[in-house]
Amino acid sequence: MAHRNPEVDEYLKKKNHPLEAEIQRVREIILHTHPDIEETIKWSSPTFMYKGNMASYFMNAKKHVSLMFHKGALINDTTGLLQGDGKEARTAKFGSMEDIENRKKDLESVVLAWIKMRDDS
Repeated sequence: MAHRNPEVDEYLKKKNHPLEAEIQRVREIILHTHPDIEETIKWSSPTFMYKGNMASYFMNAKKHVSLMFHKGALINDTTGLLQGDGKEARTAKFGSMEDIENRKKDLESVVLAWIKMRDDS
């Protein structure tokens, strides 16, 4: 996996989340979307970075994979993947592996929209 961070591997192993396979799949999709995406542990959670903080897992969610895009309100999401109406953050939620695979292109689109926005600024 491109830019896979061993600290994130260790964190996820210790966390022993019931949806670990789904979390790993979302992680794989995001890291393969662009070669310059990195990951770290920030705010006690795996966080994806591209010219700033892009998104972090909400690890307390146990029935779905929850990924918060910190400045998601700024992303031009034409897919409808991002939920919420807060001033800044938006959330992507995936309930199953099938849901992840069905929304894979949407997730890639949102990540690429973030990258384009950051590159254009």
